[in-house]
Amino acid sequence: MATDVTLDRAALVRRAMVELVAERGIHGTSMSQIAERAGVATGTAYVHYESKEQLLIEAFVEVKMHLGSAGLEGVDTSGEPRALFEAVWRNVHRHLVDDPAVARFLVQLEGSPLRERAHAAALENDLLRAAAEAMSARLVDLPTDVLYDLGIAPVVRLVASGTTLPPRQLDLLIESCWRAVTR
Repeated sequence: MATDVTLDRAALVRRAMVELVAERGIHGTSMSQIAERAGVATGTAYVHYESKEQLLIEAFVEVKMHLGSAGLEGVDTSGEPRALFEAVWRNVHRHLVDDPAVARFLVQLEGSPLRERAHAAALENDLLRAAAEAMSARLVDLPTDVLYDLGIAPVVRLVASGTTLPPRQLDLLIESCWRAVTR
């Protein structure tokens, strides 16, 4: 039972990090604020994470895992690449609209000096790689992070900004992202 409580507290701390970074930015968020939001003592936050940087990276890894899982929900990765891309994109959009703090957190981290470290940490658990591999024959020969920036990052920024597009414009954005990443 103590293990469940420990895991719950660590999860609460990661979620508090996501919410506060989304609201205040990375530099405007302290470990004491995170602990307060999570409902734990600051020392408890440090029991789970030795530093704010480690917590930020682990929160990013978790966010990316959930994003990948949501992106692939109900998706057949053996299907036609264009349909696969659209299904993943729409799933990611829906996931972020349901929790816009995640989109704002991702935007903050993308602009930080920890970006490369966070991406490297998340790479081994990146569920969207299966979709990218299924589409690889159609994708332009660019680094994975550039493909992400052209294909998926627009949906993250759209939601992070609070912009809601009508269905026709959303379809146009998906098509534009597809054209940006394919041959």
